[in-house]
Amino acid sequence: MDLRPVVFADRPDLHEQANTIFSAGWPEFIFHDRIADRYLERVQAFFAHLSLLLLDADDQIAAGGWGVPVSWDGAIGDLPGGYDDALRQAVELREANGRADTMVIAAAQVRPDLQGQGLAALMLRHLADAGTRAGLIRVIAPVRPTLKARYPLTPMARFMTWTGPDGAPLDPWLRTHHRMGARMLCAAERSMVMQGSVAEWEEWAGLPFPESGRYIVPGALAPVMIDREHDAGELVEANVWVQHL
Repeated sequence: MDLRPVVFADRPDLHEQANTIFSAGWPEFIFHDRIADRYLERVQAFFAHLSLLLLDADDQIAAGGWGVPVSWDGAIGDLPGGYDDALRQAVELREANGRADTMVIAAAQVRPDLQGQGLAALMLRHLADAGTRAGLIRVIAPVRPTLKARYPLTPMARFMTWTGPDGAPLDPWLRTHHRMGARMLCAAERSMVMQGSVAEWEEWAGLPFPESGRYIVPGALAPVMIDREHDAGELVEANVWVQHL
């Protein structure tokens, strides 16, 4: 396909289309990460140059993705805690006039009807290139494996070791990164945290939670913890840190 990258902020006429495309297929709870919400507005303002769209010949969105710059010394122990923590670190570093050296690819998604054509890898390359142009010497990503929701009781540290007959990761999204030459670093055990009242969680999950305990919720990578006494529900999702550069 003949695709060209554009900076998301430069095409406000496509923002509604982007919201429709990139919100499709996600479970409702994924949009209720209070920690990320605290920083996303500043992320969009500070790092617009790291948010890209790929447009086809008809000027329609084929894929999109974005990232944030952080400071990372290359040691596993110095990695951000995950997606949430990467946003926090990037914003706080910028507000402190600190120097970033690492691109964190926070998201990359392909239009549903174009999936399976290699566009995810192309989107990742364009994001990595945007980081390089911004002077960032490393590229990492907290990957949310697409198959993990089918195995919510399996710890991420074990799931990430599962391979197919060819020795590549069993999970398709991890496999995409692997085939691009990325290496898995470790599990990001508290990458995203979604919290809400019991009523909110029942709405998001489309399920009743009649008593406190752990519940398997469609689309969730781990069980949701429901505490009826305190009217609270929490989902802590792990991701997998991978490094491209």
